[in-house]
Amino acid sequence: MPSEALRSGAERAGTGLALDDPGAPVPAPAPAEVQPTPEELASVRDTVLRLRTAYPAADQAAVEAAVKAAYDSFRGARVRNYVPILAERRSRKALAAAFRAVPGPACNGEAEG
Repeated sequence: MPSEALRSGAERAGTGLALDDPGAPVPAPAPAEVQPTPEELASVRDTVLRLRTAYPAADQAAVEAAVKAAYDSFRGARVRNYVPILAERRSRKALAAAFRAVPGPACNGEAEG
């Protein structure tokens, strides 16, 4: 049997329930998932279009999956102002790891003519 100094308040009171201990920490509630606003949904569409242009080697499903995963990672964020830019950065990072950005024909550095 533990010494009196090592026993919790619930054990000293004899109830055996930690909930009876006024000093017991209360578990934090799980963050509520926030439903995307119409502006965020429009931002998702814009992000997909920008990333499809930036990564033409990536198929549409891969780009959409990267963007969805990035947005899902911020679903519990309370402050929503920066979610679109943070999700786009995270998507770009994921796509850059999987695909190399291939410049379009107008950006390849060669003179036409």
